[in-house]
Amino acid sequence: MRDIFSLSVEDLAEFMMKIGQQRYRADQVYEWLYKRSATSFDDMTNLPKTLRGELSQQFNMVPMKRLTREISSDGTEKFLFELTDGNLIESVLIEHSDRKTFCISTQVGCPVKCAFCATGRSGYVRNLTVGEIVYQAVEIERCLRGLGGINIVFMGMGEPLLNLENVLKSIRILNNPQGRAIGIRRFMISTVGIPEGIRTIAEVVPGVKLSVSIHAPNDSVRNKLVPLNKKYRLNMLIKSLREYVEHTGNRISFEYVLIEGVNDSPEDARMLAEVVSGLPSYVNLIPLNPTDSEYRRPASEKIRSFHKQLEERGIEAFVRIERGGDIKAACGQLRLRHVKGG
Repeated sequence: MRDIFSLSVEDLAEFMMKIGQQRYRADQVYEWLYKRSATSFDDMTNLPKTLRGELSQQFNMVPMKRLTREISSDGTEKFLFELTDGNLIESVLIEHSDRKTFCISTQVGCPVKCAFCATGRSGYVRNLTVGEIVYQAVEIERCLRGLGGINIVFMGMGEPLLNLENVLKSIRILNNPQGRAIGIRRFMISTVGIPEGIRTIAEVVPGVKLSVSIHAPNDSVRNKLVPLNKKYRLNMLIKSLREYVEHTGNRISFEYVLIEGVNDSPEDARMLAEVVSGLPSYVNLIPLNPTDSEYRRPASEKIRSFHKQLEERGIEAFVRIERGGDIKAACGQLRLRHVKGG
């Protein structure tokens, strides 16, 4: 059975005409899905009963089940979903004073296997479908307390550029004015850096922002932390980012997880400044969120020193405030704990 949240309004219109219905029925269904939060086809009371029956026979309305919802003392929320095949994924809601950010997963597990990441250690299973990506945003929004701007960041489990076709279609669905109508500049894709995917984003969805998990200032360290760097080396990544900036005019967000004794020295700061110099960008310094890995978070003084050295070299940088530490909100931790039965 197909998942209705995988369909664009054009796909749905094509289905309606195929079964002898008027095209406007697709618009009605879309409104129920994305503006009126229908949870079943029976809710769609302005549709003929026969059409509701046809839809229920053809489409699945709920591509996943929420297993847990954990709320941190700082308001961060983490969701664990079970897919129809029994696999588990996570999503995170981060509330700010003026906006809400949904961190959405794109894969079950992750094939990139960054050395410090709980998702990578849990293994890779498959790409998420379009509907499984979209439905995370739909379900999280149902839990919101009050209104406010919504940002969608593909920064949950998985590498979005390795499931790019489905990610791009999910953006088109959530951006569609007939549906949820989330502005295109409220989307951000987070990647470890796959040059051909970065070029596709620039060409197809230039309004979408880009976040790059760089994590190291040279290839030797990055090869250990981000194994995919052995295929897409830093010079290849930076070249594609310069092309992205030239095509879109967007600033780039660099994510840099600070790990004690690995990438947190003054020399590392100097090299990182050289790597990102000349790119309109800023660096988010992320003190390692402790997992079960061998790596440790640097001391606060060392984090402040690294930050200062970047700024002294003209690099705009921020130390990210940890969110959701008491509920283990780092990618993959909740899923890993659930699988282990902890």
